[in-house]
Amino acid sequence: MDYSLLILYGSETGCAQDVAENLARQARRRHFKTRVIAMDDYDKSQLVEEKLVIFVCSTTGQGMEPANMKKFWRFLLRKNLPHDILSDLDCAVLGLGDSSYRKYNYPSKKLYKRLLQLGANMIVERGDCDDQHYLGLDGAFVPWAKHLWDVVLEKYPTSKPPIPDDVLLPPSFKMEFIDGDAKANQPPPPPPQTRLSSGEFDLIVQSNERITAADHFQDVRHVKLTCSDPDFKYEPGDIAVITPQNLAREVDVFFEQLGWSEYADRWIKFTPHGESHRLPAHWPPTMTFRDLFVHHLDVFGVPRRSFFEMLAYFTADENHTERLREFASPEGQEDMWAYCARPRRHIGEVLFDFKPFDIPFDYVLDLFPQMQPRSFSIASSLSVHPQTMELCVAVVKYKTKMLKVRRGVFTKWLSAWKAGDVVPRVRIAKGTMALPPSPDTPLIAIGPGTGIAPMRSFLEERIVAQGAAQNVLIFGCRYHDKDFYFRDQWQEYSKSGQLVLITAFSRDQADKKVYVQDKIRQHSRLLWDLIENQQAKIVLSGSLDKMPADVAYAFKQVFMKEGGLDAEQAEAYFMDMAKSGQYQEECWN
Repeated sequence: MDYSLLILYGSETGCAQDVAENLARQARRRHFKTRVIAMDDYDKSQLVEEKLVIFVCSTTGQGMEPANMKKFWRFLLRKNLPHDILSDLDCAVLGLGDSSYRKYNYPSKKLYKRLLQLGANMIVERGDCDDQHYLGLDGAFVPWAKHLWDVVLEKYPTSKPPIPDDVLLPPSFKMEFIDGDAKANQPPPPPPQTRLSSGEFDLIVQSNERITAADHFQDVRHVKLTCSDPDFKYEPGDIAVITPQNLAREVDVFFEQLGWSEYADRWIKFTPHGESHRLPAHWPPTMTFRDLFVHHLDVFGVPRRSFFEMLAYFTADENHTERLREFASPEGQEDMWAYCARPRRHIGEVLFDFKPFDIPFDYVLDLFPQMQPRSFSIASSLSVHPQTMELCVAVVKYKTKMLKVRRGVFTKWLSAWKAGDVVPRVRIAKGTMALPPSPDTPLIAIGPGTGIAPMRSFLEERIVAQGAAQNVLIFGCRYHDKDFYFRDQWQEYSKSGQLVLITAFSRDQADKKVYVQDKIRQHSRLLWDLIENQQAKIVLSGSLDKMPADVAYAFKQVFMKEGGLDAEQAEAYFMDMAKSGQYQEECWN
């Protein structure tokens, strides 16, 4: 019997990849020859030859599929595929999402339905993991995986007993030190930023300016990046996908804590154990040990459960081993949250707490997670700023309940950008919002905080490049004098008669906080006329939290007040706008 298993994942932030690799470890303990591959990295023509496939996919944006499954999904949607093309395939689908979003686990639901349409045999019902569950994703994942293996082993029986969980599996890769140090024995390999895939671009920092007042609690950056590549292009509403780097000085401190400083400048290479493992395509074939941790491994992020599971094999103290295994168990999620997620302990700090340990270098890639890309709405129009991309990014810096200062991995790196620095391998992705179909169609843009970024790209394109005259911007921030991003630009557009500027400064009033939803109700007559009589398009961007729901409710109140609709009719009116694309939002946690 064929004991081959393929696990295909679609992952935006690394969570689905982590779950896929967790499933792979469970499969290898059951003696399956297992491959784990991102959907878009898989040779789709081979799918009809597979016998058993598990699909794991997360949700990004407002119900969108992750970037690394888009090509695979388009392939499955081809109309010329026979309805029974996957009739010999046994498969299962697991979705990862957050039920606070309206389109909860939408990609996995669509994938499950499409696979059935193509004749695939679903051996278990679709799994729906929910971040809102009190056990997090594990609340659904653990029972779903247990049921999955019961069914799989019944259909693909083996006489071998499963490898116990307390037995360490072989490493995925062998790591070798190449003799000598980086300076003396061989020329350096091409730096990571020159190893570009199609659609990736190296950008040069032109400027990196703080645009909040010096005494404001938040540091927000307006970053200008340039690219001379003739293929570099983007549309208003598009997204820049950038993989961060760790700061070399912090990696050196990390090495000191682990006793690895002597290896920092030595060359290394990885050899996979078997065909089932592969390095990311953009990794160079050789690199220094320091470069591995600067460019490719996330050792300053908050670890997931799988990190504790793997670290338990390498601790020398039995009490530490027991504690780590508790953290890795579904029952220990609350304790792990209290220890790690709530105070935002990063991997380096966790390692310090669980000394002594002995981490074999062959297990480095099994223990430490890969650095994952971050997505940012582009804050400029290419028509207005040729060969240039601009971003508006809030630097993540805060204190936890333990009064420790935390800094985001990406924005810590961004804060250090200087003119002339290279930002490598930037990829352009389509956003979930787009311009109105015609410059004559009015636009209502709502962008509180750094949600202003895509609104700036839309308004620059419409006002400067297209000459569109009917534009409304509803912007919200705390203070007029401290965080009114791009104020001069909006006032200039307003003076030219091409922009109606509506602002909400929540903290400038002593008696009451004012938000964008309050301004929507205040300007109900103007907005209703644009929406009902001129089919204005509405775009909204900003923090998820309560804001999108509050804005939606405010518009429904406008529909009732100005349009004479009852509550049910206002709800239907709003839903029709969302379905037709007249109302679009792109919000994030």
